[in-house]
Amino acid sequence: MPDVIFYRDDALPFLEAKYCTRSDLTYQKHFHEEYSIGLIDEGETSAWCDGTMYQVEAGKVISFPPHMLHACHPMSLTSWRYKMLFIKQDWLKQLGPRELEQLRIPFLLEGEKNQYCQRLINQVMDSLSLGEEPLVLESAVVELIHALVNSDSDDLEHSARNSHEQKYIGRILEYLHAHYTERVMLEELEKAVGISRFHLIRLFKKGTHVPPHAYQNLLRINHAKAELAKSRPIADIAAETGFYDQSHFSRAFTKIVGVTPQRYASSSR
Repeated sequence: MPDVIFYRDDALPFLEAKYCTRSDLTYQKHFHEEYSIGLIDEGETSAWCDGTMYQVEAGKVISFPPHMLHACHPMSLTSWRYKMLFIKQDWLKQLGPRELEQLRIPFLLEGEKNQYCQRLINQVMDSLSLGEEPLVLESAVVELIHALVNSDSDDLEHSARNSHEQKYIGRILEYLHAHYTERVMLEELEKAVGISRFHLIRLFKKGTHVPPHAYQNLLRINHAKAELAKSRPIADIAAETGFYDQSHFSRAFTKIVGVTPQRYASSSR
């Protein structure tokens, strides 16, 4: 495996990811055009950022605004692994003025917020490397940005009771029920519902406790269960329900149902 890998998805041109295991890289002062968010998987680094030095150990998330000079100097040349996400500014312009202002300062996260963002970064990287659908990827990036700019990321878990909010949640549910077998994009949901994707993801998760892509997968799996009970070919059901191949379908199905599609089908007869 190469020691530096870049991941991209043509459907999401605003996003690029980097995975590095090369321990002899010491970066000179530089900046990125994009907003960049890093996660140290292994090792420790001295990170210089706009005149301030930070010590960043394994498990820590650090971010840099566009055009802010920074440099990293790993403390060990034997164990060093990190992930980096690069998010283009045009995509971030959909945020409100307050959130954009907060992204103009660097972050070195702590505690539960760090753990929450760590999980989301890993989710984005895993989704990119596995070729997951754009809705999965962009939803995770939206959640990550929300977590960075909000002092309390736990508000994503609270129930929505406002009737105005429920109206939008109902529209999202209606769209997903009508299009769950399709390759749904956040841009399409945004147009169908009439609110920004940043507000949409936050609102839907508040009201249903899962992001849109997870709800869409549940609809797909429930449809697949009904079709498997009819003894139809698994490959046909995987394609019909919108999974890009049979192995992807099997992984998703097993996570929800607890057994593989083949085992479920054989026990349904």
